[in-house]
Amino acid sequence: METILWGTFGGFVAMAATTLGAIPAVIGRSLSQRASDTMLGFAAGVMLSAAYFSLILPGIEVSTERTGSEVVAALIAGAGIALGAGFVAWLNATIPHEHFRSGPEGRDAAQIARIWLFVIAITIHNFPEGLSIGVAFGEGRAGGLSVMTGISIQDIPEGLAVAVAVVGLGYPRRTAFLTALGSGAAEPVGAFVGASLVSVSHSLLPWGLTFAAGAMLYIISHEIVPETHRNGHQHRATAGLIVGLIVMMILDVTLG
Repeated sequence: METILWGTFGGFVAMAATTLGAIPAVIGRSLSQRASDTMLGFAAGVMLSAAYFSLILPGIEVSTERTGSEVVAALIAGAGIALGAGFVAWLNATIPHEHFRSGPEGRDAAQIARIWLFVIAITIHNFPEGLSIGVAFGEGRAGGLSVMTGISIQDIPEGLAVAVAVVGLGYPRRTAFLTALGSGAAEPVGAFVGASLVSVSHSLLPWGLTFAAGAMLYIISHEIVPETHRNGHQHRATAGLIVGLIVMMILDVTLG
């Protein structure tokens, strides 16, 4: 129960960070495309570092302790990563949604209002982040706090980018704020699910850690990196990614 409570709390902190990031857009602040791509690159770096240092490596360590074999542990980690990535790929293929610049995906996307397609897309993006927070708390409070902090930091510019994009599409600022708030709500849900699963059986911990990592890696490669390179700002986006990776690595070492 303690793991579930801490994991869900971590998801709500990330949700609050997403909402906080949307505030500048609500009060009329604009965000250039260059700044948006740099921030999204930073978010990708945080997620990449969290996936490796906070999820994959601990998952391998736990598996090695349980099985006594580094080879078996590596195979379990590989299977977990593949399952996580495959799960998000399945969501992308089956649930109708629309990204801000790359357009609609999924089945029957044309039959749903655009704003809801955006909300669904962001939810698909944020759920694995919450999942990673909840699963990380299953490893221990220190590791959970590290992942929670890193994800929350990158959620601030992400919330701003979401709100600005919605405003740019002609929707009212109130709708932009509520869209960011709604997208962040997926994180405590994912955190609760992740923490609950690893609480049911500790043997699921390495699978949960690497599954969450695989889901995040898919999002980084399939969505964030292509978006940040679409407008000619790839150098700044790459610099943002490196900075984000370093920040999350330092957080993981100092907090975890």
